Amino acid sequence: MGLSPVHAPVVSPAQLGGLSNAVPITETTIAVGGALAIVILIALSGFFSSSEIAMFSLASHRVDHLVEQGRRGAEAVAELKSDPHRLLVTILVGNNLVNIAMSSIATALVGIYVDNAGAAVLISTFGITSLVLLFGESAPKSYAVENTESWALRIARPLQLSEYVLLPLVVTFDYLTRLVNKVTGGRSAIETSYVTRDEIQNMIQTGEREGVIEEEEREMLDRIFRFNKTIAKEVMTPRLDVNAVPKDASIDEAIETCVQADHERVPVYEGNLDNIIGVVNIRDLVRARYYGEGETELAGVVQPTLHVPESKNADELLEEMQETRMQMVVVIDEFGTTEGILTLEDMVEEIVGEILEGDEEEPFEFVDDNTVLVRGEVNIDEVNEVLGIDLPEGQEFETLAGFVFNMAGRLVEEGEEIDYEGVKIRIEEVDNTRIMRARVTVTDAYFDDDTEEPEAGAEAEN
Repeated sequence: MGLSPVHAPVVSPAQLGGLSNAVPITETTIAVGGALAIVILIALSGFFSSSEIAMFSLASHRVDHLVEQGRRGAEAVAELKSDPHRLLVTILVGNNLVNIAMSSIATALVGIYVDNAGAAVLISTFGITSLVLLFGESAPKSYAVENTESWALRIARPLQLSEYVLLPLVVTFDYLTRLVNKVTGGRSAIETSYVTRDEIQNMIQTGEREGVIEEEEREMLDRIFRFNKTIAKEVMTPRLDVNAVPKDASIDEAIETCVQADHERVPVYEGNLDNIIGVVNIRDLVRARYYGEGETELAGVVQPTLHVPESKNADELLEEMQETRMQMVVVIDEFGTTEGILTLEDMVEEIVGEILEGDEEEPFEFVDDNTVLVRGEVNIDEVNEVLGIDLPEGQEFETLAGFVFNMAGRLVEEGEEIDYEGVKIRIEEVDNTRIMRARVTVTDAYFDDDTEEPEAGAEAEN
């Protein structure tokens, strides 16, 4: 390959229609003009590339906040993001046009100095690709990632101008891409919902790692997100722990039951616990007994209550309790049998954590980093969260005690121990047939199993 002679042909004034003051167009002039055009086109390529990152990385809730603050360019950003599909088409059309124009100009310029057409194409392609990757893609996009908000505000109006200039092409390709998406069964919408639950939970986890929020705050927020997946059966006080009074009991007996149970309210039943007719409040009992206010019979101070299925969503139930001003509801199974009771305090504890009263024991008591004493009625998901393990949660049980009975297949006694995939559970305290407390130890074998499973999967693939 050889370079052409530098002595370039000169266009004479006669060739330009006799204009005596025409400037001769030489190869040098063309080269300078072409180089200048390439510089401008690279800048435009960087503009469109960075615009794509900035506009689509900026969350919709941040755009709304910027509009409320009255930031310059915020209205333009909001208008562009209102139709993300059209915005993307505008950016892609603009970017591809400048890249194609850049490649064409570069090939023509190199062709002036290189006789071999194939070599000219190769040189121009390699050179332009390198320039575009560095100055048209990598650098602008990196800048946009680090300055998303400020850059989006700055380029919003120029983007609107670009859309107006390229309107015929934008409208055409916008229609065609939507048509293709429709034919292929794809979604025409580009952006998803305003913000998803997973995104919020990920932000919470990141906030804890960065020290923005405390561990206790993160745990409470996690419980709030988990609350709408919780059912009444998982929150209720089980039937075995229910303190209740019969309908024909005296007011003094009802007061004594409340005091001994350390409860403000207790359910009232007729016949047995499967027929709970209402709830009595110790304040009403005291007024009736000692101040002569209202009824003197227990039936006269009984307040109505709700009966809800054990599968009822806790979130919906809380709303219903607030609307009806019920402090206590009865949880029943599919046969109408009383499974337990559920109070407003139980609901609050599900969100803020255990609220202990008097000599009530902690649900968890750590012995060391891998060993903890757990009350039998604690839910399996809480045990998993505290110890960072993955005990299965079955439909037949929700608590640690239920898990032990399910694994053993029989009643267990104090001192017995079961092992589930490296998690040892030793029964520490039993009351009649009920597991009151167990010692849960996470052994090294549990963590070894976790690391071996991926390796085994990799071997199977090989």
